[in-house]
Amino acid sequence: MNTKTALLSAALLVCAGTAQATDYPLTLENCGQTLTFDAAPARTVTVGQATTEILYLLGLGPTVTGTSVWFSNVLPQFAELNAGIPRLADNDPSFESVAAETPDLVTVQHEWHVGPQGIVATREMFHDIGVPTYVLPSDCASKDNSRGSDGTRSEMFSTASIHRSIEELARIYDVEDRGAELVDELKAREAAAIEHARALDLPEGVSAVFWYSSAEMDIDPYVAGRKGAPGYMMQQLGIENVVASDEEWPTVGWESIAKADPTVIVLAEMTRRRFPADDVEKKLEFLRTDPVAKEMTAVRENRIVVMDLQAMEATVRAVYGLEELSAALAGLDLQG
Repeated sequence: MNTKTALLSAALLVCAGTAQATDYPLTLENCGQTLTFDAAPARTVTVGQATTEILYLLGLGPTVTGTSVWFSNVLPQFAELNAGIPRLADNDPSFESVAAETPDLVTVQHEWHVGPQGIVATREMFHDIGVPTYVLPSDCASKDNSRGSDGTRSEMFSTASIHRSIEELARIYDVEDRGAELVDELKAREAAAIEHARALDLPEGVSAVFWYSSAEMDIDPYVAGRKGAPGYMMQQLGIENVVASDEEWPTVGWESIAKADPTVIVLAEMTRRRFPADDVEKKLEFLRTDPVAKEMTAVRENRIVVMDLQAMEATVRAVYGLEELSAALAGLDLQG
């Protein structure tokens, strides 16, 4: 056994603790496909920041041999770990670059990267070379990714889909005790955030819009539909979403948004720079100078909240986003 393998085995044993070991071969259903594992994967490539951070939170960093699709900085506690792992691409990796890492598993955040029309590959392309793919259930449960630019939800996002991702990955890697601990931690934080949010006793009629980005500054922005992670946050807070679409991130004209005149505007902050409006400073400049946007009450009253994009997505950080939004609203004058 070489040094790297020994370190990996030790890390997995520490994570496994006293929990019952996974009984291999393990078979589970994942987003319409059946996966079977004869042993815990030793080499993992991640396509999507959310899957990377779940693996890190599970103590599985030693298995990750390559990452890709980054929207924001990694969670601070993993900055050193992440810096030592090759980044195959900031945005979309090629199928060849992922396959070249000879992974035992590819974990995927979005089906539009690896799925039926995946821009990186279809799942079958990986399975044909003997590499299984695991897609986070939060991107396929009650969600049709063939409709809308980022999919359309038939039911409200639930943190239960995140818990399922954690529990299933913990079973795959034989670290079920750490998975249970992480789920319990997230449930406790969510309950506390909801209690705090409800204690705010917000005025009736408070509304919001979540602005993700815009392909160009002068065209319709991508904003949060009513059933994604932002919709979940607003539901818990008793806030109306001025966007009625079931699409994850539909485009809506500024004239329509201004007419709805949301009480609060939440802006996505990210390190990605695919579109001009990925830069939160450009979002702020637009809101303060555009003839239509600058007349909105939220802009005039500076009721603007900045939130990390990953907290607006169906990720572990959605709970953090609820905490952040609740705390931010407590500091705003929402009357009038």
